[in-house]
Amino acid sequence: MGGNAMAQQRETVDLDMVGKIRQQAFHQSQVMDTFSYLTERIGPRLTNSPAMGRANAWTRGRFNDWKLDNVHDEAFDAFGRGWEFTSASVEMLGDRVQPLHALPKAWTPGTQGPVEGELVQVDIKKPDDIEKYRGKLRGKILLLGEAREYKRGTDADSHRHDATSLEGLQEFTLPKDKDVAADRAKRVKEYQEKQALAAKVNAFFVDEGALASISISGWDNGIIRVAGGGSRKAGESVGIPELAMIAEHFNPLARALEVKQTVRLRVDVAARFTDQTDQPGYNTLAEIRGSSRPDEVVMIGAHLDSWHSGTGAADNAAGVAVMMEAMRILKAAGAKPKRTIRVALWSGEEQGLIGSQAYVAKHFGGFPEPADAAQKALPASLREPTGALQKSRDYSKFQVYFNMDNGSGRFRGIYAQENMAAVPIFEAWLAPFHDVGATTVATRNTGSTDHISFDRIGLPGFQFIQDRLDYFTNVHHSHLDTWDHAEPEDLKQAAAIVASFAYHAAMREQSFPRKPAPQPQP
Repeated sequence: MGGNAMAQQRETVDLDMVGKIRQQAFHQSQVMDTFSYLTERIGPRLTNSPAMGRANAWTRGRFNDWKLDNVHDEAFDAFGRGWEFTSASVEMLGDRVQPLHALPKAWTPGTQGPVEGELVQVDIKKPDDIEKYRGKLRGKILLLGEAREYKRGTDADSHRHDATSLEGLQEFTLPKDKDVAADRAKRVKEYQEKQALAAKVNAFFVDEGALASISISGWDNGIIRVAGGGSRKAGESVGIPELAMIAEHFNPLARALEVKQTVRLRVDVAARFTDQTDQPGYNTLAEIRGSSRPDEVVMIGAHLDSWHSGTGAADNAAGVAVMMEAMRILKAAGAKPKRTIRVALWSGEEQGLIGSQAYVAKHFGGFPEPADAAQKALPASLREPTGALQKSRDYSKFQVYFNMDNGSGRFRGIYAQENMAAVPIFEAWLAPFHDVGATTVATRNTGSTDHISFDRIGLPGFQFIQDRLDYFTNVHHSHLDTWDHAEPEDLKQAAAIVASFAYHAAMREQSFPRKPAPQPQP
């Protein structure tokens, strides 16, 4: 008998509880009720926006309805100002009047009513480029950048894993040697130069009296992919109204300017900052209190915030609905876990895992804050090492964190984050869900979402393998991130697996295994 099989035999799986979980998840599900309310009643949930406040309040209400314990919001340091928009329109004027499809960037101002002006092309790639436009932009609408060639796709928009792709995930690529300090210095330089240029350009456009600016969407095929601009921080220049426009409307404008045609546009953006000063962000938390080891904690979570153009459905109402449903399932199934199971709905994920990083630093530990102001202004992933990991009292009591943030696709397994001791445990826990497609444990790492806040300081944090559907072709950070792109049966399956993983982690006799403690890198 192989080592993994023996380990699975040793790992206790409560099939009676799994059966109760599956019954609730598959036959009495409320996951789509939660998903629908978040997406079509509350809508997009930009961090610190009024809608995000409503989402925090509504999710707290649901947790209270389900009789969860310790339901509360927890603040983290001043995130910035809230912002929202209610409408945006761009029209081409002249002999051929045409509506043009565009949406505003978050944290940029509105136009305070419709404005009209001649369109001029502006391409600023470095600070020296600013001077060639000085004195030429007053009363103008700016087309930022150049036309982009259309590239036809070769793959289907929507994708599900098959045996071949899942087998590929089980291959581990050895990392190449690199100069860590030099690589970090290069990325810091690029980040600082980008931030400094954006601030200079924002202020320059305001000083010059430009009316608005338009950038090209990051994707083709009529998709508006848009994130933030301006600044969320009080006291910093927010620039002028800025929109992202579909490539198929941006490109003809660029071509018209190339042949010296005069183009006039009318732009009307109703957007506003909802605070005058920087405000804290809020994570929403709740738990099922452990019966015999209540101070030891298993966590599940997803980010509640979203961008503003769609309804934040795949990114990440799907994850939130699944995590909330997992907690409801456990209560409805009568689970009495030994350890506390805690759910966290994070804020500020889209701006760099801000909510989860703050929570982990407060409750479990972190590396010392840099004294240098320039280092402190950097994202945590770019900062120079500041010393040894500082652990809080609860660091040793933490067990494991499970995250969902790769769209609404079905779970096909889990990434083990190079925690080899976790592999046979996960294989045992997945076994009751092979019949619904979850079979794979990949040793490799995956990143870019809130489990990294835990993994970075040596705590077990994991993200599930999911069918990507059209997450990275149509919906991610786009105006198509809506209810209709989700798969209800996939969310039901995911909720069952999360509930089962959380329950079994809370019931283990031994603590969940950890990787070697992280060491400061040079």
